[in-house]
Amino acid sequence: METYIKTGQVIEAIYPPEKTKEISGCFVTLNKNQNLRGCIGHILPQEELYQCVIDNTISAAVHDSRFRPVSESELSQIEIDISVLSVPKKLDYKNSDDLKEKLVPLVDGVVLKKNMRSATYLPQVWEMLAEKEEFLTILCEKTGLNGDCWTQNPEIQTYRAQVFKEE
Repeated sequence: METYIKTGQVIEAIYPPEKTKEISGCFVTLNKNQNLRGCIGHILPQEELYQCVIDNTISAAVHDSRFRPVSESELSQIEIDISVLSVPKKLDYKNSDDLKEKLVPLVDGVVLKKNMRSATYLPQVWEMLAEKEEFLTILCEKTGLNGDCWTQNPEIQTYRAQVFKEE
């Protein structure tokens, strides 16, 4: 990110560790003063993990439409979290009560799909939205739908994340 912000150049990984050559989904979250500063990723595996991290770090810094691009003066204040994702799996549930029963806060990342729209929250979002109804309501709103869309049997997928945080 620093090299890209300062020079516009993307660093190429010459000898990436073998484990990072696995094709994986990942999200990169940027925080500044413990506030979200950017977050972009791929839920589904589409490129090698090391490249996914490089691409999404740059995208989170300069292409997250919710924020202006990270400036050079901010670089020292940015903390990076990398979430390596499992492949999402459809969650079978009978009704909204069953859905709430099956979701595991702080463990499940959730993809909600309804009416050709979709949105996701990483497992870490449970830290801010611990109540299942609130989590699902705000996730519905993130898709642009009514907050109660989760009570109308949308498709739900869950995934796990291995999170690496800067210390």
